[in-house]
Amino acid sequence: MGIFDKIKGAIWGEAKAAEAAPAPAQTTAATANPEAAATPAPSATTAATSPATSAPAAPVDIASILDAAVRKSGQKLDWKHSIVDLMKALGMDASLSERKELAQELGYTGDAGDSAKMNMFLHKALLMKLADNGGKVPADLLD
Repeated sequence: MGIFDKIKGAIWGEAKAAEAAPAPAQTTAATANPEAAATPAPSATTAATSPATSAPAAPVDIASILDAAVRKSGQKLDWKHSIVDLMKALGMDASLSERKELAQELGYTGDAGDSAKMNMFLHKALLMKLADNGGKVPADLLD
């Protein structure tokens, strides 16, 4: 598994975890209307195979996932401008060797010894590739 796949997996995994989290204190049909509890709900398999429910998954909101990851990390990280901070927010190794590997994956052709230039390329290329793979990235970060 490449570095990009690890980053994507971390972001999409966080998105799935956020979707699966129960909503706070919602009133269920059974508590609001006891008679409704006697009516069986459609089974999960029926809903999953129904053509009406086969809508494409919503895009993953990259900004909200990364903002939450930064809060969770407890560090002051600027993922919007730094590839190192973005990787740290996801709990990943942001070492130069990892970034060089990511640079190869993303097609960087510049001097890998110029880490500042490479990091700028990586940040933009990564966000663009996340957008290409179904991520919703703020437009100002793709300019």
